[in-house]
Amino acid sequence: MSSSKKFKITLSKAQKKDLINIIINRKSIKKYKKNSKLIKVSLIQYIKVKNKLDKFKQGYLEMSQINLNICEMGFAEDMVVLKEYEAKLAESDLPDDNCSKKRRYILC
Repeated sequence: MSSSKKFKITLSKAQKKDLINIIINRKSIKKYKKNSKLIKVSLIQYIKVKNKLDKFKQGYLEMSQINLNICEMGFAEDMVVLKEYEAKLAESDLPDDNCSKKRRYILC
């Protein structure tokens, strides 16, 4: 028993013309003596292109998640540096108005 299945489709003249225009870029139409072979080749081509686009889409989705993680890592690192900087500012020495003595201020 064959591993392939046959099916029949009906196309209008306009649809057939569009189908021919789609595959004419890749191969010469003279190679296809029967319409069924033309349709078979075009369906195979369509499936290949669709699979390729699905792989691209999946790759872009995976890459977007990786980019988001990298971005968040940089943001987290910036926040650590900012908190250290603010802690140093909170404990800075400022001159007092009384004889220029220094006093520690803790800002909250």
